[in-house]
Amino acid sequence: MNKKCLVFSLLLFATILSYGQDMKTMVYLKYDSTDLSLDLFLPDDKTIEDFPLVIYVHGGGFSGGNRGGGHKLGKYLATKGMATASISYTLSRKGKGFGCENAQQEKIYTMQLVASETWEATAFLLTQLSELGFDPNKVFLAGSSAGAEAILHAAYLDREKFGLHEHSLASDFKYAGLISGAGAIIDLSFITPEKAIPTMFFHGDSDPLVPYNIASHHFCSPEDPGWMMMFGSLAISKHLEKLEVPYQLYSFTGGGHGHAGEYFYQDQGKVEMFIRQVLSGNRFYNHLIQISTKP
Repeated sequence: MNKKCLVFSLLLFATILSYGQDMKTMVYLKYDSTDLSLDLFLPDDKTIEDFPLVIYVHGGGFSGGNRGGGHKLGKYLATKGMATASISYTLSRKGKGFGCENAQQEKIYTMQLVASETWEATAFLLTQLSELGFDPNKVFLAGSSAGAEAILHAAYLDREKFGLHEHSLASDFKYAGLISGAGAIIDLSFITPEKAIPTMFFHGDSDPLVPYNIASHHFCSPEDPGWMMMFGSLAISKHLEKLEVPYQLYSFTGGGHGHAGEYFYQDQGKVEMFIRQVLSGNRFYNHLIQISTKP
């Protein structure tokens, strides 16, 4: 290969390598001595306008993990004409845990805090709307494990009552859809007919940490400080069906918490398909059962 061909090949390889890999990091919230950032992936096709935006909240028990957990999803959706913002949030349980030994009120505050930071990330992105080009009516929330608990509460908690930051997100703003990987909510009554949002769920039906149906968080006993009833993917799905709000539930028979990131880390096409169904206005109430291959 001559020198000119070699240079051209290297430039072509660099172009191919960078295609679909563009990422912009932005600080979305400053308070006290903390800066919270997000990694933004925009559609590869720069001619697309009014595209959907997915805000991803990572898992890790509110004590670990990082926004890199949303990068695979972001890179995939960028090739499909969609944007993704994978956010950092306060790891308030770092070194403290999030199990049965932790008081119920501490757990509730933790989810409230990350829900508030999710609202602030949303509000920040909306201020960048003219530059970024997404459609404010096509904003989805996605989260795995702790992130799924956070987004369910971000979708349904009263922002005026439970917000812990600047209350920047408009009171009439509503997310277009939710994608919950092994999440749960503390009270089904939060999900009213007016607030209910189309949701995609995936969850192992033998999850020992986050209830698949209705049970105490981490299956704590009533004597434990951390005893707190929660409503998981199956319970929320049944509730949405009663409200005639679309849902897609993937249940993994015999599966544990390992399915929390199932369609964020692989087979992301199912997330894309859900988003497209919601945006097309389809009415769907689907429960798909699969045999688990994970604990």
